[in-house]
Amino acid sequence: MVEYDVVIIGAGSVGVPTALATANDGLKTLVLDSLPSVAQADNKHAIGGIRATHSHKGKIWLCQRSIEIFSSWEERYGDDIWWSQGGYTFIAFTKEHENLLKDTVELQKSYGLNINYVDAGKIREIIPGINNDGLLGGTYSPEDGNASPLLSLHAFFRRSKELGTIYHFNEKVIHILTKNSKVIGVKTTKGNYKTQSVINAAGAHAKDIGNMINIDIPVEPESHEAGITEPVKNFFKPMIVDIKPCFDPKFGNSKNYYFYQNKEGKIIFCLTPDPNILGTDRRETSSFLPQISKRMIQLLPRLRNIKVRRTWRGLYPMTPDGNPIVGKIDEIEGYINAVGMCGQGFMLGPGLGELLSRLLTEKITSRDKDILDTLLYTRDFGVKEELK
Repeated sequence: MVEYDVVIIGAGSVGVPTALATANDGLKTLVLDSLPSVAQADNKHAIGGIRATHSHKGKIWLCQRSIEIFSSWEERYGDDIWWSQGGYTFIAFTKEHENLLKDTVELQKSYGLNINYVDAGKIREIIPGINNDGLLGGTYSPEDGNASPLLSLHAFFRRSKELGTIYHFNEKVIHILTKNSKVIGVKTTKGNYKTQSVINAAGAHAKDIGNMINIDIPVEPESHEAGITEPVKNFFKPMIVDIKPCFDPKFGNSKNYYFYQNKEGKIIFCLTPDPNILGTDRRETSSFLPQISKRMIQLLPRLRNIKVRRTWRGLYPMTPDGNPIVGKIDEIEGYINAVGMCGQGFMLGPGLGELLSRLLTEKITSRDKDILDTLLYTRDFGVKEELK
């Protein structure tokens, strides 16, 4: 039986950058995935937004490090991953949302983030052509950005292989082997592997992996749809997030929607339905495009005549409070959670991967411990993150 220092379950937004970090730290690493190749679950459904401007300190710190990795990747390794530092803008049309954004900005600034609440005039400069009717202002965080999920993950994948990571595709994990409440290996559809450390990075299927060791992980997948347009000349830079809810009896209600223009000039967009759509259905619907296009055109009329290329549907592995579940557990020594990214695995992945490697090599810092304490499997899930 081949032995590895760590076995990572899942070759996606979290598993691959984690393998990059563990291999870089000298750990013999195996990544297992039931699908045919890297990034075939929900990384390829991600739209590419990357921000540190959260309201949860653990996510702030992890994404600050992720941004450092994304923004310097091409210079360090030569791969163009389409990194663009266009910023994020959350816009307000009601006093309630204005107050919420202002309060959130104060918290974010206390962690050193470059973000400000700006008035409607500044928003019109940042987003030329925005509908000014009722616009009060919004946030602007210029150091946030975006990148291509596919190009990024394949770059991380290639680099991790150069460092010695082994990947096995079309190989499903069917059991985590334990003895005396300690991990001793992994059983798959193709064989057994000896290890004392297993990282669950299985995304929407994290609960199934937890069930193998009799722990109930509170992660439930939700379906979210997205789309992309034809390329047009770039006319705005930030990811635009409209948090205003919409009542639409014909095509369905929505909580918010968001979109940006990528390096090729294509506009990528996504929407949060209300109520949430639980389950693992990845089939596109006929209601999504009329639902979101109406909202986008109302906000930014210049979008009216741009052609949509395609739409798709992916899964957000959600937790009760909108924050990930990360770290060791008391029940089984050697098992580590890296689950429940709530649709933010792409932006969290690089920073989280380095933290997990430090956890394995017993080199965690005081900040790492602080992050892990906020993301415990056993935490109180009653306090939800704003603007998740």
